[in-house]
Amino acid sequence: MPTVELLFSAQPEHVRTARLVAAAVARRAGVDEAVLDEVRLAVGEACSRAVGLHRGNGVEEPVRVMLTEEEKKFSIEVADEVPGNAAGAAPDAGGDELSDEGEMGLAVISGLVDDVDVTETATGGVIRMSWPIVTPA
Repeated sequence: MPTVELLFSAQPEHVRTARLVAAAVARRAGVDEAVLDEVRLAVGEACSRAVGLHRGNGVEEPVRVMLTEEEKKFSIEVADEVPGNAAGAAPDAGGDELSDEGEMGLAVISGLVDDVDVTETATGGVIRMSWPIVTPA
């Protein structure tokens, strides 16, 4: 079960790097070429959401992205360090704008990815997404 872990500071300019790494690792894992744009977009939304939550709540810890190749699927986890945000809202966001952006990001991800799960941990939120690996004929 090969895994790539990416940690980056909560800066919007790092989201592009996360998208590129996710697409490259997904391609290497055997995800269908037709789905790679969905992988890029979903990872971009999840990472942008995490960056917004970190910045909006003054969190200094990095955003964590885990890319895992399993036997028949490729999984990505994007984790933030802001407790209480599973529904898209941040506990100390100070307004509805960040909450709305988080909810919109989750809606976009749900539209792109068939297998998505958003959970709350003791330290923050995790978005888990997965795609099937295509085996050559």
